[in-house]
Amino acid sequence: MRFDMALSADLGEVRAQAEAYEAMGVDGVFTFEGQRDVFFPLVAAAEYTGMDIYTNVAIALPRSPMHLAYQAFDLHRLSGGRFALGLGSQIKPHITKRYSAVWDRPVAQMRELMAATKAIFACWQEGQRLDFRGDYYTFTLTTPIFEPDPLDWGAPPIWAGALGPRMTRMVAETADGILIHPFCSEQFLRSATMPAVAAGLAAAGRHRDDFTCGVGVIVGLHGDDAGEAEVRAVDRRCRSNLGFYGSTPAYRVVLDAHGWGELQDELNRLTKQGRWDAIGDVWDTAMVRTLSVQGTPAEAASEIRNRFDGLADRIHISLHSTPQPLVAELFSELRDGA
Repeated sequence: MRFDMALSADLGEVRAQAEAYEAMGVDGVFTFEGQRDVFFPLVAAAEYTGMDIYTNVAIALPRSPMHLAYQAFDLHRLSGGRFALGLGSQIKPHITKRYSAVWDRPVAQMRELMAATKAIFACWQEGQRLDFRGDYYTFTLTTPIFEPDPLDWGAPPIWAGALGPRMTRMVAETADGILIHPFCSEQFLRSATMPAVAAGLAAAGRHRDDFTCGVGVIVGLHGDDAGEAEVRAVDRRCRSNLGFYGSTPAYRVVLDAHGWGELQDELNRLTKQGRWDAIGDVWDTAMVRTLSVQGTPAEAASEIRNRFDGLADRIHISLHSTPQPLVAELFSELRDGA
């Protein structure tokens, strides 16, 4: 397995953060659609480090495949072939109200968007004629002045986020890899995700070795000598993070896999009431331990390996407000356990 961290610093500090992660032994860095653009921070990581870089994820439906293709080619070239274009559909309220874009049939939309992006890649990389005509996208116009030079490493891979069974199977049929959201559990991966991945790969006549499986995990770290207050604070951060994700109806499938589906209703109600301070209180200890990893760096590294060895090719680690020495110790433990 390879182990990755999010680039979360302001743009002026991204280079220093990326270089620090590389010094810790981090394999790759990724960005997400939050308070910053999802592509800009990867420029510094591409130029000043040798780590893998990827978006995790770029919200796809509001963007044109042509824009995505240009950004992907530029970052793949700048990084020397270390970029992967990670795409995601998001949920309807964000697409229609936050981005003012079209939400119709997200599985079909994502399938076509990835196919269109690959058609553009094939035009630029292999010289194929650009003639893509679908239900959502049409690309038939290009001239040499608009076409970037082919890449020495081939076109960048496309990875896509998925959680539900239909999206997961489609991604396994069409994308180069899957990005599993950190609101997840080992049981959900084994009972729902990996069977859907296997079905998708089989339908497309593909092999698991040719497909990258990236899994997110929420991690809470404390030191070996942490007092009770520090341990509680780490647990509280994990609970709040789980509450934020669990309030989203699209993520209910993970809770349903454990028989906890009714918690989604409660979390959704609390967020609509603006009671964000209460969303961490709905979880019992067993739930928190199932949906996150907590402990010292050595304990967390051991648990991550126990859960995901044989399932994931990459682990994207979600840490919040964690002192850098603890992050470095975690990656030291992960490296030692390889």
